[in-house]
Amino acid sequence: MRHAIVRPPASNFADGLTTVDLGRPDLERALSQHAAYCDALEQCGLALTRLAPDLRHPDSTFVEDTAILTARGAILTRPGAPSRSGEAEAMRGPLSEFFPEIAEIAAPGTLDGGDVCEAGDHFFIGVSERTNEEGARQLAAILAAVGFTAGVVDIRGIPGILHLKSGIACPADGTIVAIDALAGHAAFRSHAVIPVPKAEAYAANCIRVNDRLLFAAGHPRLEASFRGMGFDLLILEVSEFEKMDGGLSCLSLRF
Repeated sequence: MRHAIVRPPASNFADGLTTVDLGRPDLERALSQHAAYCDALEQCGLALTRLAPDLRHPDSTFVEDTAILTARGAILTRPGAPSRSGEAEAMRGPLSEFFPEIAEIAAPGTLDGGDVCEAGDHFFIGVSERTNEEGARQLAAILAAVGFTAGVVDIRGIPGILHLKSGIACPADGTIVAIDALAGHAAFRSHAVIPVPKAEAYAANCIRVNDRLLFAAGHPRLEASFRGMGFDLLILEVSEFEKMDGGLSCLSLRF
């Protein structure tokens, strides 16, 4: 990876969507945590495209939901929440600086980037409250056309997670980290699975950036497991984004 696109929280960040009851986020703390996150991406060798805050969309700091970026092209999503419908289109301009052709998900499909986990040349696509079966089908077809494979993981019956990547990540080739409810899923049978302690489920949303693994602070058991396996961790505070259903992967588009 060489680049990332990020957008800091706007002043109305606390007016965004959330399914959890962890209190109202503190904007100044969120901005500080976002700045530290951007510093971490730069430490990992990425050049950042820093977009301006977007007051039209309180959830717009979660740029991951707007696009799927691969080594073979970019795909604009079609977010499933009506209040986020303009966010993907707003990403078209920044992406065109790097990708001459951009595919996109069309109605009636819906797709949030947080439901898509890249694992080498294979993609896991979550069907959720935000990503419907048609959106998953369209994405799988677009990926297949450029040589990728994809499989669907239906998470609609799993409580406590908004997106597929709320519950899984791919920290290394052939390896998946997964919460209990997903660890035994047939879709992951060809991967080694690192289980996440129930009390530390939020930490499943970690991201590999080149040779480092960005990891949410406050989850000592999973942190110790990763360190024991030789992962080079960058620990980051993301408490204010957790209050709004967001995690480490949500805050950037990396490519």
